[in-house]
Amino acid sequence: MAQPFTLGVNYWPRRKAMYWWTNFEAEEVREEFGIIRDIGLNVVRIFLLWDDFQPTPDSVSEERMRDLTTVCDIAAEYGLGLDVTFFTGHMSGPNWSPRWLLDENAAIPARWVRQVVSGGKVVKGGYRNPYHDEVALNAQRLLLRTVVSRLKDHPAIWMWNLGNEPDLFAIPNSHETGQAWVHEMTQLIKSIDSKHPVTCGLHTASLNDDVGLRVNEVYAETDVAVMHGYPMYAEGWSMSDLDPDFVPYLCALVTALCGKPTLAEEFGGCTAPDGGASQFWEWVSYGRPKKQFMASEQDLADYLRAVLPKLVEVGATGAMTWCFADYVPELWDKPPCEEARHERFFGLVRPDGSLKPIAQVFRDFAATNPTVQPAIKTVTLDVSPEVYYANPLQHAIRLYREQYLKG
Repeated sequence: MAQPFTLGVNYWPRRKAMYWWTNFEAEEVREEFGIIRDIGLNVVRIFLLWDDFQPTPDSVSEERMRDLTTVCDIAAEYGLGLDVTFFTGHMSGPNWSPRWLLDENAAIPARWVRQVVSGGKVVKGGYRNPYHDEVALNAQRLLLRTVVSRLKDHPAIWMWNLGNEPDLFAIPNSHETGQAWVHEMTQLIKSIDSKHPVTCGLHTASLNDDVGLRVNEVYAETDVAVMHGYPMYAEGWSMSDLDPDFVPYLCALVTALCGKPTLAEEFGGCTAPDGGASQFWEWVSYGRPKKQFMASEQDLADYLRAVLPKLVEVGATGAMTWCFADYVPELWDKPPCEEARHERFFGLVRPDGSLKPIAQVFRDFAATNPTVQPAIKTVTLDVSPEVYYANPLQHAIRLYREQYLKG
């Protein structure tokens, strides 16, 4: 029997965004999961904001565990599977650090930190590196043991995920350390739950840079390979802001590096509000000039309609859009929406809950009952992974333009 092609969405509530867990309302989740199910999606990726779930390094919030169990119960009611992401960390621009990890005297252990938020507020200073700090490592082990032990038999659990683009929160001192961390955390989960797959939510940086989390090494340890990517963030690499080949190529490249079929776990685009035409926005974001492409709702729908069948062609196992909702104006003066203004408008639904055209694209595609297919368009890695990571951006661009687009 053919494996169904997963169709899913990354989820934060439109009225709460990253403030969801501290303002939890079950009926809000029920309403929005109902919309997700009605669109025809079957997997929801949720994020355990690390600061909310571990108020101290030696405890896990029982209140958050009850709320997480409620989310699982609601998902099961709608027949939705959950991609449960631990150690959220980086999210939508800011890095949301656990308060106990903060250290004013520590350097921020990542390359591109825009803003640090803790306790729901912007804070100054840095934080310790969770790949190397023993307090943080013990906290991670505790969170995994607690959540996985409690929920491993829940029918809503679909997959466990070790992080959201974790290099953006912290970079390990070496790629060997990065692989060792993934190995330990994956094996800890599997010692408790042997039924559900484990992944780690890597993004384009693990293909065009060496950030200590190499695709071939990370996905040698996990069950599932995934990739996150956006052509509008890849200037000089993608062919346009709505390049429909870019995300399928990323998945094909991941597969070439690790030998496993790849899930497009996060992709999509931000739209111009109020039905506006495709345009560029310019503003000062986190103290730096920012220029951002904002697609018209119809242009983004056309883009996604082109991407989905191309993902099937490269043998991808599914497609999960970013994200469920545009955020309500009441959130626009808070992180991440205050500085990262484009983050306000990434949704399948508008702030009032009405559906954008992209929702119909997913509904139409779901109605075809797509299945995972053998790849008919592939990337052949013509260098070893070691050679690839000596100059990853050059190889990624070369393989895209000289091999994939001409294949």
